[in-house]
Amino acid sequence: MSTKRDYYEILGVSKSATAEELKKAYRKLAIQYHPDKNPGNKEAEEKFKEAAEAYEVLSDANKRAQYDRFGHSRPGGGGYQTHEMNMDDIFSQFGDIFGGGGFESFFGGGGGGRTRQRKGSNLRIKLKLTLDEISNGVEKKIKVNRLVQAEGVTYKNCNTCQGQGQIRKVVNTMLGQMVSTTTCPTCNGVGQLIDKRPAGVDSSGLVSKEDTLSVKIPAGVADGMQLSMSGKGNDAPGGGIAGDLIILIEEIENPNLKRDGNNVVYDLHISFIDAALGTTVEVPSISGKVRVKIDAGTQSGKILRLRGKGIKDINGYGQGDQLIYVNVWIPKKLTAEEKAKVESLRSSPNFQPHPEAGEKGFFERMKEYFG
Repeated sequence: MSTKRDYYEILGVSKSATAEELKKAYRKLAIQYHPDKNPGNKEAEEKFKEAAEAYEVLSDANKRAQYDRFGHSRPGGGGYQTHEMNMDDIFSQFGDIFGGGGFESFFGGGGGGRTRQRKGSNLRIKLKLTLDEISNGVEKKIKVNRLVQAEGVTYKNCNTCQGQGQIRKVVNTMLGQMVSTTTCPTCNGVGQLIDKRPAGVDSSGLVSKEDTLSVKIPAGVADGMQLSMSGKGNDAPGGGIAGDLIILIEEIENPNLKRDGNNVVYDLHISFIDAALGTTVEVPSISGKVRVKIDAGTQSGKILRLRGKGIKDINGYGQGDQLIYVNVWIPKKLTAEEKAKVESLRSSPNFQPHPEAGEKGFFERMKEYFG
């Protein structure tokens, strides 16, 4: 079981907090535990990372929705939902939480001229799964065209910021000198620019490459759910942090079975003779065909339950059932002989829809006529 604290508890907000309330709460904690304000304090550094991880999830609508549903139990484990935060991640992703100047401008440039690491763009793909694959989980090999760092690219320091990634400005005021730090507009905070690049390489030093990835899909995913593989998106220009691969689940429609949460539903149509006399039928299920007994006197609308024949729960809480909805089919046309046989039964009390009607005489007469 995960020992991580609740993300809302970490930020000190309610589960209904708005985006602005989340940002304000994170800003307050980031100021309190910032490494430049707490040099050498490991506990403060961990709290700084903890707050950043909580904000990373809750500030993203998709990740927040998944967290509200699954908590820290990531679908499939591993790189799904979010990734472990490090200092480069935090300064790259949330450095603008205080405005255009980033963390360093807020603390008067005490960060020592940190250059900004870019993050590569995310990739999004659709993955179609059968009901069987969704029920039991599956490992898929997928091909993804990614932008990766090209070989043979050379870099040079940015002349505007001298490789620092930031431009510091000192203003003399009546209160003394005020220092502001802004991201370099020439290199976008990276500190370097491309000097030379081979043919076929774009202006960011990236080239397209097809990768084959192994993706483990956990049992119980649902149509429309998004899974995230950290660092499997496009590389970042200048050797920054790679983006994520977002996998959108699409459920392939099953011709016989319909999903209802973790249960699956099958509509069974039987004749009124089989309903009256009873029979055994073969029905499809996720794991293959199974035989089901239909008791004599089964009414239309009855639901039969096959326990454990549904979808495995994504959180590991057991498995759903298969529900069989019985529909008794009444023929629209009868031959003259069939009509006569049925007409002879019209006056039988067993054909009247009331609880006092007996069963023995009815079944015996049905066997006699329809044998």
